[in-house]
Amino acid sequence: MSDRPFLTREQRYAKAVFNKIEPFIKRPESDRKKYGSLAHKLPVLIRTAGLAQALAFVQARNDEQTPQRQLLRDLADVLRENGALAKDADLVAQSRLAAFDEYMRLTEAALQALLWFKRFAQSELKVQAGEE
Repeated sequence: MSDRPFLTREQRYAKAVFNKIEPFIKRPESDRKKYGSLAHKLPVLIRTAGLAQALAFVQARNDEQTPQRQLLRDLADVLRENGALAKDADLVAQSRLAAFDEYMRLTEAALQALLWFKRFAQSELKVQAGEE
């Protein structure tokens, strides 16, 4: 018997996402708002445009050092930690190259993780939907 407790997928996502959001709690308000605002918007963008287009859109509109790009990196890390993305895979590239069934699983995993990013953006970063 393992000494590690069994965690549900939701608990694993919650724990991994909180670890990613926690450093933003002490960041300037403008960074928190940019990060948190995208946490609210990205699930809607994925549902309307699709995973590949949504990720490419965010990547193209923001340079490497922005809080929005950090959210993409954090999302990829959470998906890797939870087995939804291969350890060495790039999330944006994988979303473009994946076969249909893998693309659908990756989309579902991203939406599940983003639900926790959104929840913690509200509770920890104090960013509500529509703020920017």
